[in-house]
Amino acid sequence: MNRKIDWSELFFSSTGRAGQVPSIIAAAVLLLFLAVYESVVTGALSFLNWIVYPILFYCGACVVSKRLHDRGRSGWWAGVILLAVVMVWPRPQGFFDFIAVMVLVWAAIDLCVMPGERGDNRYGATLFNALPREQN
Repeated sequence: MNRKIDWSELFFSSTGRAGQVPSIIAAAVLLLFLAVYESVVTGALSFLNWIVYPILFYCGACVVSKRLHDRGRSGWWAGVILLAVVMVWPRPQGFFDFIAVMVLVWAAIDLCVMPGERGDNRYGATLFNALPREQN
């Protein structure tokens, strides 16, 4: 993989494809920012939630959509994954949260462990530079 990652495009555009490592780093950054934000902002500053949470949700949708595209799936599945994150944040508390945890386990395996599709797909060009075959 020789292409450089445009981080602003990864966080703010849902079109195209993104590889495993940049997607994992971006998701970790978003979750870390969310955890730090919730531990710092309390009381009078809580009005900022109306600004920060939608921005984080949008960025998360873009990151997850790009990774889903790399796996050959529709970006609309990001809605299911992000709903599961919202349900279990900061900790699961009931039966439906158990279902959300199962969705997140599936998403972690599918998006973090499994490689993207080789070659072009309907969401964009391959992320890997194909080496030319030697002719005999």
